[in-house]
Amino acid sequence: MSDFTFDKEFQGEAILEYGDSDFIILKAGAFVRCSVTGDPIPLAELRYWNVDEQEAYRDAMIAKQRWLELHAEPGQ
Repeated sequence: MSDFTFDKEFQGEAILEYGDSDFIILKAGAFVRCSVTGDPIPLAELRYWNVDEQEAYRDAMIAKQRWLELHAEPGQ
């Protein structure tokens, strides 16, 4: 059994401000939610986000899907 315990502030959902190459933690937590699927993404695994929309994505496929949605021509 591990002696390591998590501080309560790092157990819940974090709030981040996404920048071009990194992010700022506004509220400490262990994860953020994917804006498309709602799946939790541990902060250590967060690699994909949209600065303009301030959205996090679980993986590259979901990030691409969302980019295509946001950049689709009207009527397509």
